[in-house]
Amino acid sequence: MKSEKVTRTQSVVDGLLDEIIAGRLVAGETLPTEADLADLLGVSRLTLREGVRLLQAQGVIVPVPGSRHRVAPVDEWTGLEAVVRFARSGGARRKSSLDLLDMRVMFETGAAELAAPLCTDEHIAELEELLGKMRMAHAQGDVPGFVDADLAFHDVIFAAADNRILVASVRPLTAMLQDSRSETSSVLEIREHALVEHAAVLEAMRTRSAEAAREAMSSHMKQTRDDLLRYVLGA
Repeated sequence: MKSEKVTRTQSVVDGLLDEIIAGRLVAGETLPTEADLADLLGVSRLTLREGVRLLQAQGVIVPVPGSRHRVAPVDEWTGLEAVVRFARSGGARRKSSLDLLDMRVMFETGAAELAAPLCTDEHIAELEELLGKMRMAHAQGDVPGFVDADLAFHDVIFAAADNRILVASVRPLTAMLQDSRSETSSVLEIREHALVEHAAVLEAMRTRSAEAAREAMSSHMKQTRDDLLRYVLGA
């Protein structure tokens, strides 16, 4: 459970991002005074400073010595969550959704290829159990349960790949994937397709063949893209 302090600080981050996305805080312009921002967001000045520091670390806010800080242009932002949030809220939902999926293709197919030869019987058992949970959640119309099992299925493959750098690189995507999967998995046809594709990935992992696993995951990603375009983005 998050501490109250962390939650308050995150509320500052969220609030400032909302102001930037809405255009009330503009790139290149200085921020309002610390007192005004604290009042606007309903937090103490100390909590405000902590939130501002987090956004500085993501390149969203630029410190200006001897003066008030300024908002950086979006193309200078380095925080993945902030960039995706801006893109999905700023009229570029289609492009940002496809960009996120393109990133998944690179990570997921590579992870499957690495994982298959290293996959243990325990990993296979976990994948079987999670596919079973996906099927049960689908039958019950339990979208959150389906999404949780879906994400956990892919997490097992990342873990089996036994590459800490890969796992650390994927972790920041988790929250964004949760949102996008919830959106797509609410469509019955997409869940049905996902079950077929996950079953094929599981069978490929059983063979311990890197090539088979990569091909199965590539097929899954292609189906995901096709479904996103057809059922969600309305291509």
